[in-house]
Amino acid sequence: MLKDKIQQLAKAYHQDVIGIRRHIHQNPELSFQEVETGKYIAAKLTEFGIPHQHGVAETGVVGLIQGRNGSDKVVALRADIDALPIEEANEVPYKSSKPGVMHACGHDVHTASLLGAARILNDLRHEFDGAIKLIFQPGEELLPGGASIMIKEGVLENPRPASIIGQHVHPPLEAGKVGMRSGSYMASADELYLTVKGRGGHGALPHDCIDPVVISAHIITALQQIVSRNADPHTPSVVTFGYIASKGGATNIIPNEVRLEGTFRTMNEEWRFKAHQLIKKMAESIAEGMGGVCDVVIDVGYPVLVNDDALTQKVRTYAEEYLGPENVVELPPRMTAEDFAYYSQHLPACFYRLGTGNTAKGITSPIHTNTFDIDEQCLEQSIGLMAWLAVKELNG
Repeated sequence: MLKDKIQQLAKAYHQDVIGIRRHIHQNPELSFQEVETGKYIAAKLTEFGIPHQHGVAETGVVGLIQGRNGSDKVVALRADIDALPIEEANEVPYKSSKPGVMHACGHDVHTASLLGAARILNDLRHEFDGAIKLIFQPGEELLPGGASIMIKEGVLENPRPASIIGQHVHPPLEAGKVGMRSGSYMASADELYLTVKGRGGHGALPHDCIDPVVISAHIITALQQIVSRNADPHTPSVVTFGYIASKGGATNIIPNEVRLEGTFRTMNEEWRFKAHQLIKKMAESIAEGMGGVCDVVIDVGYPVLVNDDALTQKVRTYAEEYLGPENVVELPPRMTAEDFAYYSQHLPACFYRLGTGNTAKGITSPIHTNTFDIDEQCLEQSIGLMAWLAVKELNG
């Protein structure tokens, strides 16, 4: 059986994939700077005998595995390759060699998994029809997102995939399990930049000033009403400000200006852009009413990630066949964002979660933390499952 062959190859290549993951983890590169990572991926594809193109969106790599004749159906598999500006605290042999840069979001796992799956699929290319497009994408962690650039450069054409599948590490799930969710799964993510301008002066003489700090406090508090008093209660939404800084303020100095930076996230695209207008109008009006000015800039980021219902149901069934029904769980929606969402706007997409945790071993740190790590046993399931999903979708 084809599943048995995939499982055997996954076991045989497991240690090699661990080595690939550790190499990438030790040599992280920030978004749109993945020069050496791209070269490494290209070298591995060459080693496996897989035709590919290097330099898509500058550092990305796209490979193509052609199966038997008789079908022009194409399935795409995607991995992101960039790291985060985080100083790693783990004391492990494969610790990041670059100060202040770390694969704290598991993109090393995603890349190693796709390389391992590609090797399996290439070995078995005479046992399935159609073709598999391998997308190694830069810049997921930084706007405008590498996915949007790769799409503009034609990654979804020549040949055009019928569907696309991607995965993301998930520490709350134990290694050996995966999680799925149909429909709207991850939120849109927009960046908010507000500059509140007043008239500074002595802290003991506020009546001679227009205090942008007080104005900012009112704006931050009032903008929470965008969610509590304007959003449909069935539409998850979040307004958060994580950065506040005054320009020239001190204990006894009211500054002229305060800078606010935050995020707005939601699961509804129509409401998303209506909320932008409400945020802008409310912030500007509050500042004006208090004698100041508020300049509002909203950088439109990643859209809502929508998992195609039909495709996701098939992927769930395939995963249950490969891992067992007890190892495939239902996921709640997440207010985090992913530029995989851009692919979901163009073709049926499924983005699932790979369990990477191991409570018994103390491997529980969340993503985007300086102690994030994985139970590397998950890589055996990861490479096998990705290969299985691809061939099932082609042959199904």
